[in-house]
Amino acid sequence: MERLDTDNLAALLEISREAGKAVLDVYHSDFAVENKEDKSPLTLADKKSHEILSAFLSKNSAFPVLSEEGRDIPYGQRKNWERFWLIDPLDGTKEFIKRNGEFTINVALIRRGKPVAGIIYAPVKDVLYHAVKGKGAYKIEAGRTLRLPDKNGNGTLTVAGSRSHGTGELEEYVQGLRERYGEVALVSAGSSLKFCLVAEGLAHIYPRLGPTMEWDTAAGQVIVEEAGGRVVKAGSARPLEYNKENLLNPHFIAFRGDRYA
Repeated sequence: MERLDTDNLAALLEISREAGKAVLDVYHSDFAVENKEDKSPLTLADKKSHEILSAFLSKNSAFPVLSEEGRDIPYGQRKNWERFWLIDPLDGTKEFIKRNGEFTINVALIRRGKPVAGIIYAPVKDVLYHAVKGKGAYKIEAGRTLRLPDKNGNGTLTVAGSRSHGTGELEEYVQGLRERYGEVALVSAGSSLKFCLVAEGLAHIYPRLGPTMEWDTAAGQVIVEEAGGRVVKAGSARPLEYNKENLLNPHFIAFRGDRYA
C-alpha cells in the first residue's frame, strides 16, 4: 500500500467499518472498564479495534503503525519515519462508556510530519468521513457520498465544543467571540466528530484548549483542510505537527473561513 488510490482507499474504508463492527459488539454487551497508566479509560473495544487495524496495516502496507493502544515506540526508533499510519482505535472512550454513540475510529497517514489522508468512522451512526490530500473531503452516509462542506456555514457563528472535556479557557474564548461577533451558538459533540462538524459547515470553529494527543487530531485535521478549513496552533498560524518527541498536542483551533483565524 505504497500509494493511496481508489482501490486501497476502499480497503481502508472497509477495514475501518470492520473495526467499527467489533467495537459495536462490545458496545452492546456488559463490558468492563480498565484504567491506563495515565488514568484514562480502556475497554475491550479499544483493544479489538487496535488489533484489527494494526494487523491489516502491518500486512498490507510497508509503513509502520503508531496507535494509541501501542504508543510505547521510542522516539529514537520513529524519529526518522518519513511515512507512517497514526491510528486511534477508539476515540472518545468516555462517550463509549456513557453509551451516547459519539465515539469514532480514526486512521491517518502521516508524511513528513503532516497528515495526508484520514478516515473518521462513527460506528453507531454508520457515518464515514474521509479525505486524501489534494482530492477533497467526503462524507458517506446511507449509501450516499457527499463532498464537504455540505453546508454553506453562514448564519450565527457556531462553536463546536467537547462533550466531556470543557474548560474555563474555552468559556473565556467563547466570551471573546461574543464580544467580537455578537451572538454565538454552541454545539457539543464527542471525539473527532467536532472536526467533522467544521468540515461539513455545521460549525465555524472548534477550539481545543485542553490536552489531546496526535492520534486524536491527525485524521480530523486533513478532513478539515480538504474541506477548505485549517487546524492551527492556538495563537499561531502554524498547523499541528506530527511525530514529535512528545506526542501531546498544543492547544489548537480548527476553523473554516479566514474571518475566524
